[in-house]
Amino acid sequence: MTQHDFDAGYDDEDDVPEWADHVMATVAAEVRRRRKELRMSAQDLADRCEQIGHPIPRNVIANMESGRRANLPLVDVMVLARALHTNPICLIYPIGYVAEVQRLPYEDRTAPWEAMCWFTAQDSGSLADRDMLRYQREHIEALGEARAAMASESYAQYAVEHATSATQQAEALRDQAACLERIDKAKQRLRVARSFIRRDRGLLPYLPPELADVDPPEPGSNANTAEENDL
Repeated sequence: MTQHDFDAGYDDEDDVPEWADHVMATVAAEVRRRRKELRMSAQDLADRCEQIGHPIPRNVIANMESGRRANLPLVDVMVLARALHTNPICLIYPIGYVAEVQRLPYEDRTAPWEAMCWFTAQDSGSLADRDMLRYQREHIEALGEARAAMASESYAQYAVEHATSATQQAEALRDQAACLERIDKAKQRLRVARSFIRRDRGLLPYLPPELADVDPPEPGSNANTAEENDL
């Protein structure tokens, strides 16, 4: 956007509250649409919010949907999304139900999908400032692959033990070897991801006990093992 376009479209700061009103109106309209789709009354929605643990009275919901509510806290959006069996981002950028949205003040309107990708860091922008997010995603994917490969390996091991012919056993052994290779590769991906997370002083994600060997041994653990073996 050029400076000329900027000045032509926004001569004062009045557009900032207009943008905030636009965001709240989009959320309110999607709450109402989703509520009607689920055949919930405003009281039903209020009751569900209370069950979740964050009460939003019926009159507050009605004021929001009619545009009479002055603000919309993020916590309300989160609880309303759960109560309506959807995700918060789908209330903010309801893809398929609005043609355009405005991400921020002073910006041209854009497609909801593009706004959602920006909001969830799925856009094509540089990940230079999102390294931790990238490491965590890689960790999640590698952990899923490791678990899937381990489950397949267990099945292959069962097939090896219960093969009724040499041919079946040979095929099962090949499957098991392929699974073990997948496990090794997934573990290596986990090690790399965790090393970067550790380097950047991030919180290491949980590892199940069967993948405990992914992390390097604790300092002194080798010595303790040697001492125990000597006993």
